[in-house]
Amino acid sequence: MQKIQILFPDPVMRKLKEFAATEDRPISEIVRRAVERVLQQSPLPSAPAKKFPVFHGGGVRISATDMKQAIYGDDE
Repeated sequence: MQKIQILFPDPVMRKLKEFAATEDRPISEIVRRAVERVLQQSPLPSAPAKKFPVFHGGGVRISATDMKQAIYGDDE
């Protein structure tokens, strides 16, 4: 378990202390349960997959055989 510090406005803290007293539970337990309930009701979205930049150079315009002939001028 990890420890954190949470600041509440005075009116909220007063109500929280009153609620904890009536429930006979520590404030920490009430806060933990409230946070667990919120997380169950609205689960965290999964991270989207990273998309890498892609270069689309177009289609093949000349076949390998024709390219060899165009470059070297071979008439085989």
